[in-house]
Amino acid sequence: MIQTTESGPLYRLRLARKDLGVALVVLLALAAGMLLRLQVEGRTRQFQDANSPFRITYPASWNEASTLQDTLLNVADPLTDSAYKTNLIVEARDIDPASPPDMQTLLDRRVEQRAALTGYHFLSNRDVTVNGVNGSVIEYAYVVQPIDQPRRPSLPVVVQAREYIVAAKDRVYYMTLAAPQAAFEAASAQFDGIIQTVQIQ
Repeated sequence: MIQTTESGPLYRLRLARKDLGVALVVLLALAAGMLLRLQVEGRTRQFQDANSPFRITYPASWNEASTLQDTLLNVADPLTDSAYKTNLIVEARDIDPASPPDMQTLLDRRVEQRAALTGYHFLSNRDVTVNGVNGSVIEYAYVVQPIDQPRRPSLPVVVQAREYIVAAKDRVYYMTLAAPQAAFEAASAQFDGIIQTVQIQ
């Protein structure tokens, strides 16, 4: 004699409980991972100039970069997915408070300096206010060869940059974010937050 039991619905109910438990554990793990990522990415470090009230806050994961230029700050994002790393450079130049240059003169000088970059292409400029101080912002693109060593293969990288020019009482500050073109949109959004932290006076 053969007996058949109809345990289909009961079997499905037991599996449904396990499936819901697994889904809940996965969701909790994803939420914990997201919170940890936000906490790590949200950490910041502050730079304070010793000779002026200038301050700026940038991501703590960015490292100091070596440079031959005379800069206040030069940091780079080591996680940039390119041989050329997203970087933030802050420069300061003294100006004569008795006869300070106007913003158009400072802008023209900077555009002329940047024109020496390989493949330089001016994109745009506009007026801005940073920490209550009037300034200007320019965007441009150029080409770099990040690994310039014989017999080491490396393609040139198109770099896009946004540079703030802000003149205080006796100094003009140049704050430049440069990133590979593919990473510029995300870096630009991050730069907006960094500029909000600038204190000049």
